[in-house]
This record gives sequence, structure tokens and C-alpha cells, in this order.
Amino acid sequence: MGIAETHPRLVEIPKHCDSRGNLSVVDQANCLPFPLQRIFYVYDIPADTERGAHAHYTLHQFLWCVTGSVEVRTIARDGSDNTFTLSLPWVGLYLPPMVWASEKSLTSACTYFVAASSGYDEKDYIRDSDQFRELCKLDSGS
Repeated sequence: MGIAETHPRLVEIPKHCDSRGNLSVVDQANCLPFPLQRIFYVYDIPADTERGAHAHYTLHQFLWCVTGSVEVRTIARDGSDNTFTLSLPWVGLYLPPMVWASEKSLTSACTYFVAASSGYDEKDYIRDSDQFRELCKLDSGS
């Protein structure tokens, strides 16, 4: 897993199962292609609610859903557009810098976690989709 990646991708989180239940571990050794600095989580989201809709200049993120389902639409810096549905707690989505992402909860009982490569920095956000497209030299129709 290289830190120079430019496209989002699904990552399987190691799963340890026995008669007592399942345990999964999210860490740099097994599934994070960046040093972990922060974790936040989003919960109590009404179904069909959209969040996110931004990109980051330098921040790497890893998103995984532990209950319910969330749909993540991404646009990479080359204009490739993908939609990922996260509903398995052992599958996450790596989001490298300069990827536009928006999340939509598909269920009312949705809870998802985000691991980030640094602390919160408002200056790292690109919140305007036209600005993102201009920075990536994308047509507004991409």
C-alpha cells in the first residue's frame, strides 16, 4: 500500500472470528496506508442523509461502516467517478488526498468511522466542487 495512491479503493479489514463473536482491527500494519492521527465517527444519521461533499489537499482517510449502510460517491483527480457501498464492518474505503467524496446513509441505523492521517485543519478542505474541478483541471461535466 503506497502513500502516493490517487484513487479510492476498498480494503479488507482483518477479521478474527470464534464462538465469542468477531473482532476486527484497523491499524497501519494491516490496512491503513498512512500514519493514523485521528479517528472520528458519524452516527444517528437519518436515512438518505448526505454528508461530506468535499476533498482534502493532503489528508488521507479510511472510512468503514460498523452498522447499517453508507454509500460513498468519489471523484478522483483524473475525473474517474465511483460509488462504493459500505455495509460490512470488515470492509473499508481508503480515500487518498485530492479525492472528492460524499456520503449518503442508506439506513437509519448507520454508524461509520473515519481514520485520518492528521488532526482537523479547515485549510486542508476543498468544499467547493468547482474549485476542486479547477484544481484537477476537470471539465464541469466530468
